[in-house]
Amino acid sequence: MQAMKLSNDGSVKAIYSYREGKKLFRPLMASKISAGFPSPAQDYIEGKLDLNEYMVAHPAATFFVRVDGYSMVGAGIQPDDILVVDRSLDATHNRIVIAIVDGELTVKRLKIEAKEYFLMPESEDYPSIHIHEGMDFAIWGVVTYVIHKV
Repeated sequence: MQAMKLSNDGSVKAIYSYREGKKLFRPLMASKISAGFPSPAQDYIEGKLDLNEYMVAHPAATFFVRVDGYSMVGAGIQPDDILVVDRSLDATHNRIVIAIVDGELTVKRLKIEAKEYFLMPESEDYPSIHIHEGMDFAIWGVVTYVIHKV
């Protein structure tokens, strides 16, 4: 694989591969947590949750990307977030994708209209990218999860 440059809008900072190995299980509460009015606490745990198993459906096709830039803040993607990316999924209209455009990696929302392809930022501060004949363009994968600190 040839070396890729980061996008000039700084949307991709680093790429990490998925590595199968020891499972890391954490307790999973049996009841849901209210995001509205508080509800009485439940004192039991439903089981154990392995985040790898939960977030990685296709291990051989999954990698992680660290975000560097603000072009996707409207989609809840912030600088230093980690994106879980699945290369086995179809890149369809309105999905958030990792793309290579003229040798540079970027994260954008894929827009398909009348057989025209666009990579759309989720911030008014960045321009959309119209994909046209003659461009070096490829979809690397579809973003399935965003991991960030709160």
